[in-house]
Amino acid sequence: MERKQGFYEKYIKRLIDIVCASAALIVFWWLYLIVAILVRINLGSPVIFKQPRPGKDEKIFNMYKFRSMTDARDENGNLLPDEIRLTKFGKALRSTSMDELPEAFNILNGTMTLIGPRPQLVRDMTFMTPEQRMRHCVRPGLSGLAQTRGRNALAWDDKLATDLEYVQNITFLGDVKIVFDTVKQVFFKQKGQENKDIDEVDITDDYGDYLLKKGLVTQEEYDQKQKEAREILGV
Repeated sequence: MERKQGFYEKYIKRLIDIVCASAALIVFWWLYLIVAILVRINLGSPVIFKQPRPGKDEKIFNMYKFRSMTDARDENGNLLPDEIRLTKFGKALRSTSMDELPEAFNILNGTMTLIGPRPQLVRDMTFMTPEQRMRHCVRPGLSGLAQTRGRNALAWDDKLATDLEYVQNITFLGDVKIVFDTVKQVFFKQKGQENKDIDEVDITDDYGDYLLKKGLVTQEEYDQKQKEAREILGV
């Protein structure tokens, strides 16, 4: 997964990450506190949700978010589907992207960057082609090119293709544009031009589920890839 890095990516991007993440934590500490209190009141503990994700060079790291779902379970003790556990409060957190505020700590510790492909689940990674997995040549980002083109309104194949487009052309001006487009999308609810007539959804199928429904993988292939994901996670 070796690739040539430009001057900006190699020497400047990480410095900007540290400055921006540090500034966010210092300036908006009060917002972190308020959101943490609201999460504790509405959803209980733990306030911070962490989940293993594949990072740069497919090294697994814990991504931090404010919790947005309950721990509701069925009579057998299994977690209920995400769409049931996602409350109105949780939806509000996600729609404003405030659930992602703790990812500033991921940026500081170097497992994430400000702009890059969004980190997907390990079980999504196992279904990607070798070409699609080239997205893991760089650090995953708090926001990315795919998010500015429709976020969850993008189909999986389009999303992964957009990630590869970004990886192949990382520039300072490109990152600045993504930052501004992200701000417009979050605060003014503007979607990408290509997807302005498509409504976002709160929860999308995992990549494997998407491929299975489309008939692009067999049930046997699906089960094998899910097994691979569990082995990677050691569960």
